[in-house]
Amino acid sequence: MSEFKAMGIIAELMAIAARTAPKAAGKDFVELKILEGDTLEKLADDMIKYGQESNKINFDRDGENIRNSDAVLLVGLKNAAKAGLNCGACGVPKCSELNDLHMESEFAGPICAWRLLDMGIALGSAAKIAGMLNADNRIMYRIGVVAKKTNLMDADIIAGIPISATGKNIYFDR
Repeated sequence: MSEFKAMGIIAELMAIAARTAPKAAGKDFVELKILEGDTLEKLADDMIKYGQESNKINFDRDGENIRNSDAVLLVGLKNAAKAGLNCGACGVPKCSELNDLHMESEFAGPICAWRLLDMGIALGSAAKIAGMLNADNRIMYRIGVVAKKTNLMDADIIAGIPISATGKNIYFDR
């Protein structure tokens, strides 16, 4: 973890970028939460434990990245309404058919593809701000899995963006 107090401010600026990112039909279903301090330690421990219990790789590696991060921005979708386009991108030809489907695995779904794009744009906007401010960052799926399983955020799908300020980028030089 770095000695820079500004990292919390950077996480807040990332959240602003995610909140104000464009969304389909101007409807916002994006959830945001900033994690810092002891919560990062617990998340790191929970990620390592989940990887061991599920026999899924790299939860340990990413958990150690979280332990060495200054903050994490969680970005999720909650109760995202269908865009109503009947485009079929979600896997069914009509939006009304999406109501009949429901599965729960690491995340709840299926979810309207346009709402997932909203989340992706929010993630990209947040990561862009971190990069512009020279905070090392990486969008991580594994953070979201454990954040959902441990109820760190109430959302159907979650991804996380950890940030760090050290001499080497801990998310890529591993």
